[in-house]
Amino acid sequence: MIQSFSLSTARTTLLAITTAAMLMAGCSSQRAPNLPVSPPISQGPSLAVLNQYKVALAQHITQRNVATTSIGRPQVMLRSVVVLAFKVDKQGNLLASSVYRSNGDKRAEKIALASLRQAAPLPSPPAALFGNKSEVEILEGWLFNDDGRFQLSTIAAPQLRYSLNQR
Repeated sequence: MIQSFSLSTARTTLLAITTAAMLMAGCSSQRAPNLPVSPPISQGPSLAVLNQYKVALAQHITQRNVATTSIGRPQVMLRSVVVLAFKVDKQGNLLASSVYRSNGDKRAEKIALASLRQAAPLPSPPAALFGNKSEVEILEGWLFNDDGRFQLSTIAAPQLRYSLNQR
């Protein structure tokens, strides 16, 4: 069966593919050598618990960094996306942090790391995330607008979209 796609569907698909390609091209693929990251939790309740914790964590970091956070939707073309990898113990103490991925914007990387440190101690992670470990590893993305302010990807509003009709 041959399916027909409307011009609107084709434009939306093209926009999604182009946006994904630009975001991936802007990030380096280097991984922090001193902070290995566990594979993502892939099963039901544990994933839900992780997602709930990441929301609480992102809200906490945002509240502790009001002067450097942005409100509203992230701009269409972000200045930088910085992904941090960090470890938290059962009491919410920040044990280690490093840049996991970045487009090389050193100023944005410094702001992201400083905002994480400023938010410490962090909320205590739920026991379900530890298993037999004494720490939990988290990845979070800092989305930077041109003005240097950021939002955390876990709680950021949907990004503004560029319309192909706007030329």
